[in-house]
Amino acid sequence: MTALPAQKVEMIPIDRVTVVNPRARNKKSFKEITDNIARIGLKKPITVTRRVEAGGPYYDLVCGQGRLEAYAALGQTEVPALVVTADPEDCLVASLVENCARRKHSALDLLYDIRGMEERGYSSAEIARKTGLTMEYVSGVARLIGNGEQRLLRSVESGIIPLSVAIEISEVEDHEVQAALARAYERGLLKGRKLLMARKIVENRRRRGKGLKPSDMGVHERVSADSLVRAYREEAERKRSLIKRANATRDRLLVIVEALRRLRRDDRFVILLEDEDLATMPQNLAERLRPQEEG
Repeated sequence: MTALPAQKVEMIPIDRVTVVNPRARNKKSFKEITDNIARIGLKKPITVTRRVEAGGPYYDLVCGQGRLEAYAALGQTEVPALVVTADPEDCLVASLVENCARRKHSALDLLYDIRGMEERGYSSAEIARKTGLTMEYVSGVARLIGNGEQRLLRSVESGIIPLSVAIEISEVEDHEVQAALARAYERGLLKGRKLLMARKIVENRRRRGKGLKPSDMGVHERVSADSLVRAYREEAERKRSLIKRANATRDRLLVIVEALRRLRRDDRFVILLEDEDLATMPQNLAERLRPQEEG
């Protein structure tokens, strides 16, 4: 980026600043920014580039969207800004880089920003160099994006599933996912609570799809009678299915127990077992058969 830093901070009108790469803000973190600025002031000016138009000047935001919006929320009409010289493409890339390089960012932010840089023709190596992320990380995220794996991408960003494991899950068939988790466990990549959380994530991915719905991203629909009834019916259906499978398993076991009980009363079968040195059986099974025989 060929931008020249300004020599001084200027006060510019907030209503003349255009955010070229807008991004959603977490309400809690935005409130913290606003409260902090209200208490101690703005510690770092925003960065903009000047755009000359009739009735101008106007400005394009390079970085500092949160600070800009916080200033506006506090009722200010002007904001301190460093004005740099750069073309629109450089400004947009700088904004994307700033978002990617944040120490805390959501999976959706990363998806949006890296996708934006990819769409502008930047390779994984170039994105890695500009953002400070590793090339392996950028390439991995790009593969998840290409597969539409928003749910897995968010689990990577939250530190639940390692990137390499998420990629492996995204590139195998549904019936092979559990095997992928088992391999991750054997390699020590998923243990304890994280393994349980990973299993829950892949189950949600199987049932609800790879992408994230508004309710998954913190935008919850208003609870209504219909939504409660729908949720109740889905849960009831899930439990009926579990009960049905449990009953089928119990019936199979009862058939096996009854078959073994009858075979033990067949002298020829017992003699055959003794000849093969198989006259004994596991204690638990023997105890399970004993009450039936004695009754």
